[in-house]
Order: sequence, then C-alpha cells, then structure tokens
Amino acid sequence: MGQVANLRRVAMLTRLVGCCLKSTSAIGNRAQDSILPHKPTQSPVSGTMYLGGATKMAGRPLPRRTILRGLGASLTLPFLDAMLPPMRAAVKPVHRFQAFYTPNGMAMEYWTPKGEGLNFELAPVMEPLAPFKDKLLIFSGIKASWNYIHAGASGSFLTGTPRGGHNEIEIIADVSIDQMLGQHFANETQLATLEICMDMPANAGACTGNLSCAYLDTLCWRSPTQPLPMDWNPRTVFEKLFGDSGSTDRAARERRLHQHKSILDSVNEKLGDLKRELGPNDQGKVDEYTDAVRDVERRIQMAEKQSNIELPRLDQPLGAPPVFEDHLALMMDLKLLALQSDLTRVVSFMISKEQSPRPYPQIGVPEAHHPLSHHNNIPELVEKMSKINRYHAELFSKYLAKLAATPDGDGSLLDHMTILYGAGISNSNGHSGENLPQMLVGGGSGTWKGGRHLKFTDKPSQANLLMTIMDKMAYPVEKVGGSTGKLPIDTLSGV
Repeated sequence: MGQVANLRRVAMLTRLVGCCLKSTSAIGNRAQDSILPHKPTQSPVSGTMYLGGATKMAGRPLPRRTILRGLGASLTLPFLDAMLPPMRAAVKPVHRFQAFYTPNGMAMEYWTPKGEGLNFELAPVMEPLAPFKDKLLIFSGIKASWNYIHAGASGSFLTGTPRGGHNEIEIIADVSIDQMLGQHFANETQLATLEICMDMPANAGACTGNLSCAYLDTLCWRSPTQPLPMDWNPRTVFEKLFGDSGSTDRAARERRLHQHKSILDSVNEKLGDLKRELGPNDQGKVDEYTDAVRDVERRIQMAEKQSNIELPRLDQPLGAPPVFEDHLALMMDLKLLALQSDLTRVVSFMISKEQSPRPYPQIGVPEAHHPLSHHNNIPELVEKMSKINRYHAELFSKYLAKLAATPDGDGSLLDHMTILYGAGISNSNGHSGENLPQMLVGGGSGTWKGGRHLKFTDKPSQANLLMTIMDKMAYPVEKVGGSTGKLPIDTLSGV
C-alpha cells in the first residue's frame, strides 16, 4: 500500500475513533455507581432498590444504589448507615483524589504560614480556609521538578516530569498521577477520571517559551506524549456524566448504548485491518488509538450492566455562563455530583490556566492576572496579586464546605478525599520554581494528618510529593516523573 493510502486510512481511523470517543464519552458515565457490592433483594428488574410505597427491608441492608421514586421524579440517595451490612464492621470508605490548580504563581509573603508543625498561623491568602485548618497539610521548601516559565508549572504539577519539549511540536512530559489512579479505579467506576477547567484551550501553536500550548491547557497526561484535553464547558461535562440527549431517561440511554456498540464494532474491525498493513513504527502510533477504544469498550460493558438504573432527572446546561462565579459554581456542582454518586474517584481541575489574563474587578483588581503577576516585586502590585490568590482560596473554601456537608459512609466526602491544592510557580515575577505553594487538603481517609505546616530544608522535588500521594491512595508506584523517593510527611520530628 502506498504512503498516501496509508495516510488516508489513518485519517479515516482518526475520524472514526474521534467520533466513537465523542459519542461514547457519556457511555457508562451517567449511571450512579459502579458494580453493586451485593445482589439487591427488592428489585428484580433493575438491580436497584426503589422506595415509594410501603416497601421495607425487613432487617436487610439497603443497596448502595437506592432510589426514591414518586410523582414522576426519582432521586438517588447518598450513602446511608442503613446501607451497611447488619452486625458487621463498617465498610471501608472510598478514598478519592482531586487536583485543584491555581495559575500564575503566588504572592508568597501573603501565602506562607507563620510557625511550623502544629503551631502555625494562616497567612492572609489562606485565611478563608480557617474553618478547615485541621484538614490542611501545608508544605514549604518543595522544589519544582521542571521549572521552565509557565510550561513547567502546569506541565509538571501532576506528572513530576523533569523535562519537556524543545519547540512547539515536540510535546513531552510523563504520565500524570490522576491517570495512574484512574487506571487503579478503572474496574470500580464508570468514568476513570474527570478533567475540567475554566478556560477555552488554545487551538495550536506555541504559547510559552516557544513550547506547545498543550503544557498550559492541561494538567493531565495519559502517556509521555499524550496530553489530555480538559473540559471547560459545563454542557460537555454534563454529557460526559449523564449523556448527550439532554435527558437522563433510561430509554434514551438504552438507545445510545445500542448505537455506540455498533460504532465500536466498526472501529475494532478497521483497527485490525489497518495494523496488518502498517510498519512497526506506525503500529505503535495506532496502539494509542487501540487503548482509547478499549477504554470505550470497558465503559460500554459497565453501562450494559446498569442499563436499567433510573437516574435523577437533571437539566443539561446550555453552555458556560458569562459570569465567572456562575460558571465556577456550576462546575463545582458537577464535580460534587460526580464524586457523590461515585461516577469517578479522580478529578483534575484548573481554576484558570497559566498565563490567564482574567481580571477580577469584582474584588478590586481590574488588572489582567498574568501581567500583574510580573509585578517587579513592587509592594502595591504584590498586594493586588495576593487579592487574587486569596479570592481563589475563598472560592475553594466554598467548595470544601459543600464536600464537608455531603455525608459519605461514617463521615463526609471531605473526610474521604485527598486534594492537592496550589500552584506550579512560587514568586511569579521570575517564574520561580523554589518553595512551591502547595498543600494537601481533606481527611485522606485517615492516611495522613492535617493541621500542620511542614518545612523542608533539603529542597525535595515536587515529584516526591506525588509519589507520597500515590502511596496514600493505596497505589504505590516505583517512580513518578523525576522522583527520587517519597516525601516524608509522617516522620518529621514533633509534627
């Protein structure tokens, strides 16, 4: 086969798999939980407990997927004590992970706490987080694994990569920990990971230091050469969770499932035909498509198992609201719903991307964020920068309050989460990678202790923190990016 014909086949496959991924991104992602932990005793049709009349359990635990129905509406219950098996030890709660990224560095003198260990005071930027002080594990002294203008900031935040590309077409990092954890939970949730942000991506080209815009547009990397897009439109996030027909109706989901299976069969057949006619190098490239198709197939199989589950009736958003706070609130609610219903256990979020020019006149900062971050260490401008940093913390605090108010097993969603919060740059004036402003937030399902400020004098790599997060998530790995070991967050004297 000639080269032109090969290219045509690859282009055809790209369109097919793209169509498949787009149309199946919602497959399996709108059901309300993973595989049921035990067979339901009251619902021979759907495998879900429905309460609406005089139905009772007579001493048996409620299924995890209990749904209240009545007057044409349905509502999925959160985790209740009645869902625990009687006379048994409590079920171990699910441990979830989230990244919450803030761009353009930090006004460090307004971020760094006074004191260390258990005895510390929150600095002005973190004062809005005071209600959750006992769930903050704040770090000082951590060094960026890859520090190159803005590309290294977001490019290494979850990958720990020690290097990147050298031009706009060379795109290199490392697999990010959210994707590792997504694989870890792949058989337990229908959506392995959720990647969302607040900014539209750049179409192509160079964005920072002559490097690809991909480094700014995402935190998430499926492979060292495959950055993943992040959804900025709440409508597409809704579709990923609940389908693309504007309805969570069961019949509509079943029709989509049949359609997607037909597309998948066609793509699999063409993948096999194509690989037989390509050389070894091209076959390696096609393998990336194959991995994507397998993930689609897995989600379809899980959706088939739960095709009879009734879902809450939800309205599909029309798009991104024009007001920043309204847009953010909608994205926060979608994240909360995805975590509460266990559609996913891994979420990555950027409140803005690096080099974001967003102004904040609503807090008295009409200047564009990125230009302001190059403040030449002028005190008045640094103070304005700190107002943006503090505002981000305030918005984050509102999200934490919702997590804390959402029951989950023997505690709350916040109790059973590990959230990595912070930036990939410290002093933004010189794009500094020293002393990164980062912390862990949540209860960590009891795997780490909050209410502490840890100072490191040996400048450990941020990649070592990522190693520790993987360990605390019960998925230890040998290496993350350029890591040299785990960050000792449990063994420092006196803390």
